Amino acid sequence: MVTQSVNRTALHPSGVQPQREHTEIEEELHERAHIDYDRVAIVANPSVAALYEDALVYETGSAITSTGALSAYSGAKTGRSPSDKRIVKEEGSSEHIWWGPVNKPMTTDVWKINRERAVDYLNTRNRIYVIDGYAGWDERYRINVRVVCARAYHALFMRNMLIRPSREDLKGFHPDYVIYNAGAFPANRFTTGMTSATSVAINFAEKEMVILGTEYAGEMKKGIFTVLFYEMPVKHNVLTLHSSANEGKDGDVTVFFGLSGTGKTTLSADHKRALIGDDEHCWSDKGVFNIEGGCYAKCIGLSAEKEPDIFNAIKFGAILENTVFDPITRIVDYDDTTLTENTRCAYPIEYIENTKIPCISSNHPTNIVLLTCDARGVLPPISKLNTEQTMYHFISGYTSKMAGTEDGVTEPQATFSSCFAQPFLALHPMRYAKMLAEKISQHNANAWLLNTGWVGAGATTGGKRCPLKYTRAILDAIHSGELAKVEYETYETFNLEVPKTCSNVPDDILNPAKSWTGSADFKEEVTKLGQLFSENFKRFSDEATPEVLKAGPQV
Repeated sequence: MVTQSVNRTALHPSGVQPQREHTEIEEELHERAHIDYDRVAIVANPSVAALYEDALVYETGSAITSTGALSAYSGAKTGRSPSDKRIVKEEGSSEHIWWGPVNKPMTTDVWKINRERAVDYLNTRNRIYVIDGYAGWDERYRINVRVVCARAYHALFMRNMLIRPSREDLKGFHPDYVIYNAGAFPANRFTTGMTSATSVAINFAEKEMVILGTEYAGEMKKGIFTVLFYEMPVKHNVLTLHSSANEGKDGDVTVFFGLSGTGKTTLSADHKRALIGDDEHCWSDKGVFNIEGGCYAKCIGLSAEKEPDIFNAIKFGAILENTVFDPITRIVDYDDTTLTENTRCAYPIEYIENTKIPCISSNHPTNIVLLTCDARGVLPPISKLNTEQTMYHFISGYTSKMAGTEDGVTEPQATFSSCFAQPFLALHPMRYAKMLAEKISQHNANAWLLNTGWVGAGATTGGKRCPLKYTRAILDAIHSGELAKVEYETYETFNLEVPKTCSNVPDDILNPAKSWTGSADFKEEVTKLGQLFSENFKRFSDEATPEVLKAGPQV
């Protein structure tokens, strides 16, 4: 449904500007946020083509690429700004929130200032966009989301990433949560509690989100993710997961946990399995459901040979973010990192040919894969985990943060991100960890630690990233049941069970001790990483059981 208001400048013959009837969306925005519908054209739920047209006319640098995808630029910020995330400290949610570096508190007064600043900015625009959609494919738990923004690029992004209501459903749509994206306008850094001109704030009492000082579209997507990390466990006892998921022909579900850059999107796009989703899911009493209606894939190094499903999804309706293309042919150079390492594409999930629609499975996971990208090159490509090890590595959430996924990250950095989702968590990590442990036990799921990072040596000492063909071969062996039956050996220090063989994978790659060619001392590198794990886990030692504590590396 397209509902568009326009400013009428032509006067009635009497010389008096005639009154026009306002749409329901205009009335709601005026009542809720004082949006000036008589001055600002409110473009509500426009078509993809209309958003293309507006982006090309009004947004500098926008272009149509050779495959029909729209290219757009996010400005100075080309990644998320987690240090600028705030949660409003209010009575209803305060006792549940995990306060600290991840969720910095914002007072209600400062929230009002930032919200007013965002609305004032939106009221200065000639046109603003409204996108309505759902978060959550399970109708029992989905929330209605409304996005109010000033850029056609942001509108198209969220149109792709939210679940798209039918025209009939849009007629009676009323939001549970509203995002006000005034990202082109800075926060006042002299306001109490502000540390920069960027602010990404969520108010669970008002059910609103306000963005200032960053035009990176991923902030909207991840803001809604944080909302689900709060709403689902607190109100429904449903576990929220930073994961991709797919389903085999026999109904077996695999869930892939992992931070950005570890392979969630790439590995879930498997032509032999139906895609449920690439990044955000919930695990309920009935099975697994996707939160989103689209995928947000990293494009660095993308090729038709390595990742055909994602490559072929970049067509009309998809939006390329911060990529570089030839001005004559409009062919995108996916190896060009001039603007950022974090080049992205957002596209509707049905653009992946074998997507399971609706994106929900009534089966509980058979395999749980914890993804890591170890730039040190000392973690095995694949390890089988027992329950205690699963909990330890889930709570630890180790990976090497890859360049470009966050503002200021230009080379791989070792990081520990609780539940593989620390920047998005609303509650204490142990709350999610205990829920996961209960579900693993209840449904007898197999758990694996899969390293998509470096083999042979570290990223700076002569190693290379584990070839994708080997990673896919490992997953094929997991799904076929082969890997559970082969002979295993115990990997030193970490006490991980590592297979001695795997079809279509060289045996020496499976054990880093056998494939090491790096200039650094291997045992010393293993010990260093083990010490980092142990030091990080001290934060959780007072709440973890003795069995979980023993499941970590022994150094």
